[in-house]
Amino acid sequence: RAGELAAVRVRLEEFASEVFAPLVRRDWLEKGQLYLRGLLLDGRRKSMQPMAERLGVDHQRLQQFMTSSTWPVQEVRAGLAWRAVRAVRPQVWVVDDTGFPKDGTASPGVARQYSGTLGKVGNCQIGVSVHAASDTASCPLSWRLFLPAAWDEPEAAARRAACRIPDTEHHRPKWQLALEMLDELSGIGLRPAVLVAD
Repeated sequence: RAGELAAVRVRLEEFASEVFAPLVRRDWLEKGQLYLRGLLLDGRRKSMQPMAERLGVDHQRLQQFMTSSTWPVQEVRAGLAWRAVRAVRPQVWVVDDTGFPKDGTASPGVARQYSGTLGKVGNCQIGVSVHAASDTASCPLSWRLFLPAAWDEPEAAARRAACRIPDTEHHRPKWQLALEMLDELSGIGLRPAVLVAD
């Protein structure tokens, strides 16, 4: 059993090194590997504090890395998209949206809106994604958080500031988010044979 765990740990470290290869600073690489390990560990909640507790580190390390570091996010995402296409060997790309139920109002983009996940209108965030899919696998190539129009209202200014939503980010229809992702993926040389959307 210990040998199996050691082998898994080595594979995880190799995967993390590949994913975060564009990170030239050692502290970025260490924090990126920690964050990835936190996502892959057992545990229902994948927010910063529960992950940090499972990892035995201060959650501020992970929070700072994800919210205010200037590491090259686009390069990491491009590498992940290429890796996903090689692994899935997609027959089709799927554009979809997913609801993430929320209890409060502090999370970015949360609002009362329709969620297919809930099957009704509820308090949630909505993520729009482009997935590579085959008969046996599916993996997101890109994703965006949908920002409801209410988040552009003057009353939402304090919530936007608390969530660190840039002044350049505003409500855009889901179809527009999908087109932006498709353009971004095309820009790194990935194009679908077939594209489907609901």
